[in-house]
Amino acid sequence: MFEEFIPENFRGAAYIMQDDKVLVEHAAGYRDYANELPNTIDTKFASASAGKVFVAVGILQLIEKGKLHFSDTIGQLIDIDWKAIDTDITVEQLLNHTSGIPDYFDESVMDEYEELWVDSPNYKIRHNDDLLPLFIDKPMMYPKGSKFQYNNTGYVVLAMILERVTGQPFDLYLKENIFDKCGMTGTGYYELDKLPAKCAVNYLWCNSADDLRTNIFCVDAKGTGAGGAFITVKDIANFWKGLKGGKLLSKEMADNMLSKHSGDGDDPEEGYYGYGVWIIDGKEQKDIPYFQGCDPGVCFISDYNPNNNRIAVYVSNYGDDVWEIARNIRKN
Repeated sequence: MFEEFIPENFRGAAYIMQDDKVLVEHAAGYRDYANELPNTIDTKFASASAGKVFVAVGILQLIEKGKLHFSDTIGQLIDIDWKAIDTDITVEQLLNHTSGIPDYFDESVMDEYEELWVDSPNYKIRHNDDLLPLFIDKPMMYPKGSKFQYNNTGYVVLAMILERVTGQPFDLYLKENIFDKCGMTGTGYYELDKLPAKCAVNYLWCNSADDLRTNIFCVDAKGTGAGGAFITVKDIANFWKGLKGGKLLSKEMADNMLSKHSGDGDDPEEGYYGYGVWIIDGKEQKDIPYFQGCDPGVCFISDYNPNNNRIAVYVSNYGDDVWEIARNIRKN
C-alpha cells in the first residue's frame, strides 16, 4: 500500500520497516546517469545535513563517559582565537541550535549552498577546521541561548570538539563508535574525488530533465560535522534500531536526545528540535523524531514513528521531493 505514494518518476531509494518487517524496498533512477548504472537498495547516497545526527550521538556518548559535559564551553574546549564569537557558548547550545554562533551557511538569507564556493574553492574543504575562515571573522548572530535558529557552524564546532577530546578524526570516531556498532557497512565520509564503489552521483537540472550536471562544484570535497555522510537506506534503518536498542546510548540519554529542547513548533510539520534530530509533536500520541538533509542534487529524510514502530528512509540523488513522500506515507 505504501508503494502508491512513491511517484513513478522518483529517482533514488525508499525503505520502510515496521516491527522488523520490510514493507517497502524501492530503488529507481541511475546512480550514474551517463553510463545508465541503476540505483539499487545498496547504493551509497549522499545525505547532506542528515549527518548531524551522527555527530550528536558521538557528543552524547562522550558526555555519558564523563569526558564532556553539556555545560562545557567552546572557549574551554578549543584553544583558538574566537575573535568576536562568545567563548561561553556551551555544548548544549551547539546541540540544540541556540548558540548564536555565526553560521557559515545561513539558510535564512542564502538560497544555494554552492554560493559559498565563489571565493573559497570547495575542493579545499576536507576537514572541519577548513571551514573556520568562512565564519571566524563574523559577529554573533544573536546572544547565546536567546533563541533557536538552525545553524551549520554549530555542528562543525561540535565535530571539532569531538576531535580534540578523542584525538581522532571525527569520521573515524563515528565509524568505530556508531557505524560499526550498528552494522552500517556502507556509511562513511568519502571524498568526492576518491569515491568508493556503488556511490551515487548527484545531479542538478540545467535547462531540462535531460540536461543535467553533477554537484561536484557545489558541496564540500569531504563531509564535515555539518553533514556530508554517504549512507545506504538499510544502514539508516540499522542506525535507528541501534539507537533505540541501546547499542549507542543509554535509554535515558537516547530519550533525552529525542526530546524537545528548542524551537517553537510554529510549523507543525517541521516541529521542534532535540539533539541532532527534529521532533514532530505527536499531540495525542508519541512524538515522531526525524532527521533530514538537502544539498544541490541531494534530498534525504528519515523518521521513526514510535506509535507503530515504523522506520522510514527516503533519499534522492536528483533532488526529488522526498518530503512529499514522507508526508503522505506518515499521514496515511
